[in-house]
Amino acid sequence: MDRSESESLVITLMVNGTTRQLQVEARTTLAEALRGPLGLRGTKIGCDRGACSACTVWLDGKPVCSCMLLAADVAGRQVTTIEGLADGDNLHPVQTAFIEYDAVQCGYCTPGMVMSCAALLRDRPGASAAEVRRAISGHLCRCGTYPHVIAATLAAARDRNR
Repeated sequence: MDRSESESLVITLMVNGTTRQLQVEARTTLAEALRGPLGLRGTKIGCDRGACSACTVWLDGKPVCSCMLLAADVAGRQVTTIEGLADGDNLHPVQTAFIEYDAVQCGYCTPGMVMSCAALLRDRPGASAAEVRRAISGHLCRCGTYPHVIAATLAAARDRNR
């Protein structure tokens, strides 16, 4: 089926606490819907195969690769993107630590890494370096900032536990 023959449908997504209705092709991935019609460009599309994790968002609070999900299949579920992680103008502690620890070199993998690290600290406030490594194990970073990501996440954990 070519693009002109694709089926179009109207879906309702719950994104960052807001209900959003949009019209998409049936084959539109969540990552494409977030970046396209919803204009949430923080979610990156790297490999479009679930192998790099640049597109990581939370679905019902769990980190997922949004390029591997059809937008229509997540209708009615809670989606949180990097744009929804901060509290207004106050960055999430993981976002702040990534800046302070220079874990954002080119920045392409950063939103996905932040989402995975923030989920880890939400679920395991006293996470170890090994747990951080596990949380980011599916994330590909061409700049090699992994040591900075681990240091930043551990610092955010310390700051949150004070």
